Amino acid sequence: MLNITELNTTDSDFWTKLQDLLAWESVSDDAVFNTVNGILKDVRKRGDAAVVEYTNRFDRMSVGSMTELEIPLARLQAALENITPEHRAALEQAAARLKSYAEHQLLNSWSYTEADGTLLGQQVTALDRVGLYVPGGKAAYPSSVLMNAVPAKVAGVPELIMVVPTPDGEVNELVLAAAAISNVDRVFAIGGAQAVAALAYGTATVPQVDKVVGPGNIYVATAKRMVYGTVGIDMIAGPSEILVVCDGKTNPDWIAMDLFSQAEHDEDAQSILVCPDATFIEQVKASINRLVEEMPRKEIISTSLRNRGVLIHVQTMDEAVKVANYIAPEHLELSVANPREMATQIRHAGAIFMGRYTAEAVGDYCAGPNHVLPTSRTARFSSPLGVYDFQKRSSLIDCSAEGASTLGKIASILARGEGLIAHARSAEYRIKD
Repeated sequence: MLNITELNTTDSDFWTKLQDLLAWESVSDDAVFNTVNGILKDVRKRGDAAVVEYTNRFDRMSVGSMTELEIPLARLQAALENITPEHRAALEQAAARLKSYAEHQLLNSWSYTEADGTLLGQQVTALDRVGLYVPGGKAAYPSSVLMNAVPAKVAGVPELIMVVPTPDGEVNELVLAAAAISNVDRVFAIGGAQAVAALAYGTATVPQVDKVVGPGNIYVATAKRMVYGTVGIDMIAGPSEILVVCDGKTNPDWIAMDLFSQAEHDEDAQSILVCPDATFIEQVKASINRLVEEMPRKEIISTSLRNRGVLIHVQTMDEAVKVANYIAPEHLELSVANPREMATQIRHAGAIFMGRYTAEAVGDYCAGPNHVLPTSRTARFSSPLGVYDFQKRSSLIDCSAEGASTLGKIASILARGEGLIAHARSAEYRIKD
C-alpha cells in the first residue's frame, strides 16, 4: 500500500508542513552550473565546431559538420505524410484548436489623440526570430512542439528555429510531423546546453534568436537561466504539478487517475488532493492502490506519490480555496458542483479545469489553452505561455507644438528638481514664449 502524506488543516503545524512539501529548488548544483557555463563559453567562442563536438559526445553521434545536423523541411513533410492517419488527424485537430484559442490572445496596437493634438499609444510587433527547444529521443513530446510553435506563428513571428536532440540518431516522427504542421522554419538535430548556446549567441549555421522557449532537462534549464538577458526565455519550469479540489461527489477512480496523470511524468512530479470529506479521501486512497497496479509507469507514479504526493483534509470548501491559492498550482482541477463560481475565487493557478468532466489531460493536448504553465508556486506572479510572449510593445509619443509646450513646463520642473539640467533644457527649448 502506498504511503502518501496526509495533512489536516486543523493540525497546528499544517501550514509549515505544507510549505515544506511544496518546496522545490530548481537551481542546479555547482557541478551542473560549471558544466553548462563551460559549454556556453565554448560555443560562444568556437561556434559550429563546439556544437558538433558536444553533440557527438553527449548524443553519441558521429557527424562532421553542422550541415549534417540540419533536418530539411522536406524530411518534416515526409514524417507528416508517413505517420498514421489517426496520429495526423489528432495533431491537426489539436493544432487547429490551439490556433483558434491563440487568436483570441493577440495584442493590437492602439493610440489616442489628446485635445491639443498630441498622440499617445502603443505599437505591438512580433519578435523577429524565436528558438524552440524540444526534448528528443525516447522522451519526445510532439504536443510541446504545437504548444510553443502555434502561438509564435499566430503572433506573427517570421522565423521559428527548432532544436531537437536525436541521441544515437533516434528521430521521433511525431515530433517532426508536428513541426511540419506548425510551420517551423528550420530544424537542427542538436540538444542540451550547446543547443541553447547556439540559439542564444548564434553560430555560422544557427541564427541567433530573440527568445528561447520550450522544456528541457536540468542542463537545458540551467543554460536558459544563464543566457537570459542575451535573449529572452519563457520560464524556468520545475516538475509537473496537479491540485485537485473535490467536494467528495466525483468518482474516486477518476480522481485517482487525475493524480496519476501528473505523477507519471517523473518521480519529482507533485499530485495533491484537497477535500473536506474524510471518507472520500479514504476512497481515493483505495482507488490509488488498486489502479496503480494497472499503470505501465507504476514505479514512477508510486515514487512520485510517496515522495511528494499530499492528501489534504480541509474543513470547508472555502478553506479548500484558501489552500489552493496558497499552493498556486500549475494545474488546478475544481471537481465540484459549482466550479465556475469557485473559479472566480481562485487568484493563483496556471490553468483551471472546471467540473467533474474536465480532465487535466485534455489541457495537455488539445483543449486549446497552452500547456506551458508556471510551476513551483510561480503562478503567483506569472502566466501560461501565450501569443503575448511572442509580441513586444513600444510606446508611442507624438507631441504637437502646443503639447510640447505644456509637457515641457512639467518636465522642466521635475528635471531641475532632480538636478538633470540637460533634461530640463531639452524640454524647455520646445516651450512657447
